[in-house]
Amino acid sequence: MLHKPLFVLAHQTQYPKFHSTYKNVVKNQWKPYDEQKVQQEKQLRHMISFAYENVPYYHRLFKELNLSPEDIRTIEDLEKLPILTKDIIKSNWEDFKPATLSSMKYYEQATGGSTGTPFKYRLLKSDRFLSAALLYRGWGYAGYELGDKMAFLAGSSLGVGTKSVLDKKIHEVTRNIRKLSSFDMGENDMKQYNDILNSFQPKSIRGYVSSIYFYAKWLQENDIKIHNPDYVFTTAEKLLPHMRETIGNAFECDVFDAYGLNDGGLGAYECPEHNGLHIDIERSIMEIVDDNESQIDEGTGDILATSLNNYAMLFIRYQTGDMGHIIEDSCGCGRESKLLKEVVGRQQDMLQTPEGKYVHGAFFNSYLFGNINGVIEFQVIQKSLEKIVIKLVLSEDFDEKQLESMLSIVKSKSQKWDVEFKLVDHIERTKAGKYKFIVSEI
Repeated sequence: MLHKPLFVLAHQTQYPKFHSTYKNVVKNQWKPYDEQKVQQEKQLRHMISFAYENVPYYHRLFKELNLSPEDIRTIEDLEKLPILTKDIIKSNWEDFKPATLSSMKYYEQATGGSTGTPFKYRLLKSDRFLSAALLYRGWGYAGYELGDKMAFLAGSSLGVGTKSVLDKKIHEVTRNIRKLSSFDMGENDMKQYNDILNSFQPKSIRGYVSSIYFYAKWLQENDIKIHNPDYVFTTAEKLLPHMRETIGNAFECDVFDAYGLNDGGLGAYECPEHNGLHIDIERSIMEIVDDNESQIDEGTGDILATSLNNYAMLFIRYQTGDMGHIIEDSCGCGRESKLLKEVVGRQQDMLQTPEGKYVHGAFFNSYLFGNINGVIEFQVIQKSLEKIVIKLVLSEDFDEKQLESMLSIVKSKSQKWDVEFKLVDHIERTKAGKYKFIVSEI
């Protein structure tokens, strides 16, 4: 029974306002949507004023558009502003630094996103813990309570494999969790995962869609019985109907999907009604826009994010690289938040080694390009079990000596992989202007 107090204490130690923040967002979920929108737009106006007064890029942008902060008062008013891309941020990096940055507590973060383009950003400490509170609330739709046992099957974007052995153990004990790596999914690895899950007996399992689906198929194909959690939480990739069915059958429980984007502050979580994902309103504004960059209330379009709490780095109408299908519908659960029916196109492939192991595609983004300077874009293509081709678009400051280090990192997953680096001027896009950074041709 000490798990909840220890869980809360671990968060309070880092951020004293965590528990009060969590209790507030839990209450918010039942408020009428109109009331939620009033609060959301109040935060928006404060953020816009701060951007104009403290961030050189936005001050200049407003002047160029002949706008003042008073012109952006509602969510609908956001259409007056242009879409923000990663390239714009990179080209104006210094101008995105708030004048008050030195007085803020923030983290340096990095993500490759769904486009495979390495991207660094700042995350305000309070925003990080607001994100955690919303995450736990989202799990709570299924029945999760703070401190419940949970097993993770994922990579570094969910905090797996990023800490020392001691730090990992402390983190697991204080959060009542176990971390299993999606970067190592060979036969022996998964047998070991079985032992851990049967011993730990988590109330829930959370992880990348493809990793949990792959594990679920392996359980079924080998007719292996395992401890059944109360629910499985999937994230990071598109959960297809057949995947949901396989995961649910293998673990004999309900499956709850989610969508999250830390750099833009977006979050959306599924409830037991399974009508769609309830979109969070406290941390950000999610817009779905058509080809004319106009907001839509129904249908499929590009997902834009406007952060409402990350004053260390302001994202206003930020292009996420994802597409979403929004619906005008009410949910039987009683929550009036807007519903995201599905997210389109967030799939990452699993790569297979000649030794019979499987490696989640996020490994390359997290462990390879996250620590290499001068890589503008990349694409990893598995031509066969033995052949891996890595296309690189490089900047002028790339040191080719880094290729040896990169090769060593890839080879750490399989010495039998024949790895070829191809230096190219550009990487081919789809008609939608995007590309998959992991491609498996086997």
